[in-house]
Amino acid sequence: MEWNDTPSIDPRAAQATSVSTLSETVSSAEPPALKITAASSNPQMFMLPWELPLSQWPTNLFVNLPRGISRHVVRFVHVGDEVYAMKEITRQVAEREYELLRRLRKLELPTVKPIAVVAGRKDKNGEPLEAMLVTRHLKFSLPYRALFARTLRPDTAERLIDALAVLMVRLHLSGFYWGDVSLSNVLFLRDADAFTAFLVDAETGDLHGSLTEGQREYDIDLARTNIIGELMDLSSGQLLPGEVDEISIGNRLVDRYHSLWSTLTDVDKFSPDEMWRIERRVNRLNELGFDVDELEMKTSEDGRRVLVRPRVVDAGYASRKLLRLTGLDVQENQARRLLNDLDAYRTSTWRQGEELEIVATDWMREVFEPTVRMIPPEFRSQIQPAQFFHEVLDHRWFMAERVGHDVSMQDAVTSYIKNVLPQYKMDKRVLAAINADADSGVVDDEYTYSTPAPAAAPAAAASDDDDEYDQDASVWAS
Repeated sequence: MEWNDTPSIDPRAAQATSVSTLSETVSSAEPPALKITAASSNPQMFMLPWELPLSQWPTNLFVNLPRGISRHVVRFVHVGDEVYAMKEITRQVAEREYELLRRLRKLELPTVKPIAVVAGRKDKNGEPLEAMLVTRHLKFSLPYRALFARTLRPDTAERLIDALAVLMVRLHLSGFYWGDVSLSNVLFLRDADAFTAFLVDAETGDLHGSLTEGQREYDIDLARTNIIGELMDLSSGQLLPGEVDEISIGNRLVDRYHSLWSTLTDVDKFSPDEMWRIERRVNRLNELGFDVDELEMKTSEDGRRVLVRPRVVDAGYASRKLLRLTGLDVQENQARRLLNDLDAYRTSTWRQGEELEIVATDWMREVFEPTVRMIPPEFRSQIQPAQFFHEVLDHRWFMAERVGHDVSMQDAVTSYIKNVLPQYKMDKRVLAAINADADSGVVDDEYTYSTPAPAAAPAAAASDDDDEYDQDASVWAS
């Protein structure tokens, strides 16, 4: 039986900005003066030394955070109370990546937030400088090399690969062809005992109504090759545990991707008296962290079989539930852990008959907030409150197991802060080495950034109607 699909780009992403990126082969004239196209207004952007190459900016503007390897010059910069990532790149590519990131954000996909494109830069002699793409620094995130520079569990590589597989599936389901999948193009957030991956580099990407199997497999094969190479590089630098098999980890990505893709997209076939299998399928997707907003069901031509597949699947099942109950916006596995603790609190206080929303309010006031308020000030930029709470719960369990009786939350927090939390501090020499490695990868060559995607059905043309543009995509010019 055929499933009649007509692939088209989600209307939310049809036109995300006023930037024109219809053709990379047609080069329009450079702006005669500084031009900042921005998704939000921050007047302090004008105060930055745009007349200087990024590498020559005053060091007091820079934020000393670990950077990933990039082909271009990248720096983290203070802009008022914000921290922005600045990347020097050609104007056409900066505008295209800005547009793509905006469209992906409209689809609620895990990417860094694009802030602006800065074009028309000139030095004091009037010579043109490269444009800049500006994105907001993803707080608490780390590039993969920084994660391996710390003392981590031997299975860290596997957990990073699992997070990348989830990211790839989500992007592919939305019709995004990446074209340059690697650990270097991703930032990772701790998510309870796992990680969440965020797309940070979309230079080679493209958004379609849907992807062909060939496009997906190309991305997967490229990811496998790049990851094996990156892990071998870590191994040569003695940053990878000796028992890690780089090729096995690369193959794991392929297996995890195909398994998750199958779970999300396969058609279930069963007889009409087995309708319970629909609930089992939905529950399985919920366990994986996906919400099923719509199911498509058909019968076979003879009426003896029912065919079911998910039609609208969104990630964030647990995080949305926690947000609704408490207002906490956290990662999926963190949300699942916090919901479990909320359920335990509800049971221990004999309040199973009360509305969960009321119990959640008391849990926030009596349990969660007092715990996270104990994070020392010097670590508040190092660890998310939800991650701190999760790790304290783990630490409390290990303490109770060791002493043979319950341990108070106060004692668990005190012990955790003394014995575990200091591991989050990165040695300054290690940070300097990571950033030196990042700088060694800079090519900054306009001919290295574009890899054409395999042929696909043409994407829906973006509207030229100004009314279709977002109200929050503004242009500053001088």
